[in-house]
Formats: sequence, C-alpha cells, structure tokens
Amino acid sequence: MTQPGDKPAVGGQSDAQPGSARSSVAAREKGEKRWPMATAVLTLGVLQELLPDDFRVLPRFVYPAVLICFLVVLIIGDPGRIDRQRRWLRVTTLVMFGVITLVAAAGAIRLVAGIFTDAAFSTASQLLIIGACIWLTTSIAFALWYWDLDAGGAAARAAAPQPTGHAFIFPEMTLREFVSDSWYATFPDYLALSFNTALAFSPTDVSAVRVWAKLMMIFQSIVSLALAALVIARAINIL
Repeated sequence: MTQPGDKPAVGGQSDAQPGSARSSVAAREKGEKRWPMATAVLTLGVLQELLPDDFRVLPRFVYPAVLICFLVVLIIGDPGRIDRQRRWLRVTTLVMFGVITLVAAAGAIRLVAGIFTDAAFSTASQLLIIGACIWLTTSIAFALWYWDLDAGGAAARAAAPQPTGHAFIFPEMTLREFVSDSWYATFPDYLALSFNTALAFSPTDVSAVRVWAKLMMIFQSIVSLALAALVIARAINIL
C-alpha cells in the first residue's frame, strides 16, 4: 500500500540503481587481471635470450632479471587485479615500458645495421629467427604502450564506470549486444590491436580517434614493414 508522500515507482521500477548497472560498476572496479600483461613482459625477456650475443643488448639473463624486478614491485604495490591509482605505480610502469622500448629499438637498429653492413648470418633460417624475435618484441612493446596510454591506463579504466578520453574505439564498444554490460578493453585487446597493425600495416577493426594514437600506429606500421621487407630480402639473398 502506498503511503502519503511516497514517491511512486516509474514503470514498476524503484528509484534504486538497477542491478545490471550495479554489477557493471562492481565488475569494472575490480580491475583487470595482471597476468596477461605480466606474461607479455616475461615473453620479452625470453625473446631477448633467444638472440645471439651480437644482437643482445644486455648480458645474458640481465634483461629478464630486470623485468622480473619491475613486475615484483608492481605486484607488491598493487596486488591482485590492477585497480590502484598511485603515482609511483604509474611512474614505475612507465619506466619499465621505457626500458622495454629502448631494448626493442636497440635490437631493431642492430638488425638493420647488420643487414646493411653484410653481417655474417650463418644461414637464412638464423636471420629469419632473429628477425622474428625482434619483430615480436616491437609488436609487444607497442601493445604495452597502447594499453597503458589509452583512457589513463588500466587502473583508471577500472575505476571509472564509463572511462573518458579513449584513444581507440573497439568493435565491442558499439556492438554492446555481443558483450556483457561490464565489458571494457583489457590487455589482450591491445595486444590484438598491435599485432593486427604490425601484420596489416594499417588499422583493421579498431579505430584510432586521438592524434597520438594515429601517429603511433603509423610509426608501428613503418617499423614493421621495414623489418619484414629487409629481413625477407636479405634471407632470399643468402639463399
């Protein structure tokens, strides 16, 4: 029975927040799992160890150890899912990605220099393996940057029910009927974006809507095309 002064419900719904909206916010506030990003970072260490000494930037096992130290610090500072917005965590993440970028760039430069200076690649297969390791390294490095810069980073995306400042528009953002209400882009989505850009040399199903994102994708396409063309051409020459 409705008491005088009670606010009538509209359309049979109470003025409380709908359950689906509450669950969406709760799911987002948890943050995304860290293991996909951590696995990608550890993969970079493994790829570096697969390179010959002439193409390895740091002494053996040093680079993987540095990456593990960074990950341990991040996990201690933000255990579980990525949801803590602290300045020192943000700075630590950026420093780690900066180190990754420098190592990836140094490896790519050494590979290109080796091709142009007629370095002694023993076989075409060795050159292709080195080229594949460096190509994978650059692709993962770009994915990490896309993931960390879009909409303020993983923690910021987790904290906001509807994050603003998106640099990339994923298909799931417009095709909401195919995903859950709590969906938002996580690291695997940015990894797919990076690999698609590296393979197609152009945008695929994800649209860049910020200038910096467009410029990064252009630069990645140029790097990927140059590495693939030079490595394949040199391998054919060796054969």
